[in-house]
Amino acid sequence: MKIPEEPANLEKELLKCVRCGSCKVLCPTYQHSALEVTSARGRLVLLRGLLTGDIKPSPLLNERIFSCLLCGACAGKCPLGIDIPEAICHGRALLSKSDKERKQLRTIARFTTRWPDLSFKMLRMSQQVVLPFLYKKELIPFIPEFPEIVHRSRRQVYKSSQKRGRVAVFSGCSVEHLFPHLEEALIHVLNKLGYEVILPKGLVCCGAPLRTLGMEDESVARARKNLSILNKLTVEAVLSLCPTCTLTLKTDYPKMVGKGVENAMDISVFLNDKLEPARAAGKTAVYHDPCHLKYGLGIEREPREMITKAGLELIGPREQGCCGFGGVFCMSQQEMSNTLLTACTTHLKQSESDTVITSCPGCMLQLNRTVTDRPVLHLIELIEETYCFGTADEDVQEKEKTQS
Repeated sequence: MKIPEEPANLEKELLKCVRCGSCKVLCPTYQHSALEVTSARGRLVLLRGLLTGDIKPSPLLNERIFSCLLCGACAGKCPLGIDIPEAICHGRALLSKSDKERKQLRTIARFTTRWPDLSFKMLRMSQQVVLPFLYKKELIPFIPEFPEIVHRSRRQVYKSSQKRGRVAVFSGCSVEHLFPHLEEALIHVLNKLGYEVILPKGLVCCGAPLRTLGMEDESVARARKNLSILNKLTVEAVLSLCPTCTLTLKTDYPKMVGKGVENAMDISVFLNDKLEPARAAGKTAVYHDPCHLKYGLGIEREPREMITKAGLELIGPREQGCCGFGGVFCMSQQEMSNTLLTACTTHLKQSESDTVITSCPGCMLQLNRTVTDRPVLHLIELIEETYCFGTADEDVQEKEKTQS
């Protein structure tokens, strides 16, 4: 496998920057603070100074570089094609040893990604006492609800009698331990469409949270572990309900270790052309774009088409901005995260839709903090309800009766 790029290549990338400012247009942290040093361009200048020795590591420099959401909105705006999120990741790796402010977060991330089952079991046991205490002290932004049963504890192969094809599912930490019902919904939909579903044994965290904290070696180790399993499978696609996982498997792994999961795919891309339009449900929805799906994977059309196919009317503003989750960002940058969340949900609520739909479990966690007057659903929940239990399923049954 190819060795990850060294800081020397990073310096070449940074030299490309002509400071045009195009990357500032959609930068959420710049919109929040209006400070040059919290814009994508400002961070590139700081990293350039770090590499040349003009700027020394310091708590203030760490704060500027680690305050980036890594949403990817800036990358598509750079006319010279600089991979700004990748540059930020390399910068964080260089600063990780001097960054004392996030030392505890690194310890927690290292433990939870190495022993996820034990970690989430401990969190479930502490959700009545320890987590409320941490929340009161503003050490965590919210108290998540933990299901009693983890879906992965069940079987690894879910067969379908129709035998249309075979796919694998990369669960991801948040789905496996916080939203196992989403994985169940995905399996249900895929089986109904005739796909055999594989939940591969031995998969670990995709490594994105570790890389976000500058823990490059640990994230590379997890990338190699997952690749050794996923690239041996004979499947049509590797699906994930988390855009960050899909982006990491497909786009980031090649940058980290020289090879990725080429058939990693978001569910909306895989399922969109396989679903027929359902009868109008008479309900409305507003869709929230996850940053990594929109900017990282370039997917906006397919989720919206799936919502309208399911019989819902899409209303509300197309642009609501980032919800401010950003994985560990919502813990390390709580003030900025809350500001972004408030702005985002203000636009969502103005739509007066019946439902808020998104495609990211992280966005669900974040949006549920402030959207309390209507359900916040993952796209797969709508698809399961429509095509496995709802009007689309009824239409198929009615058609079969007519033909008989």
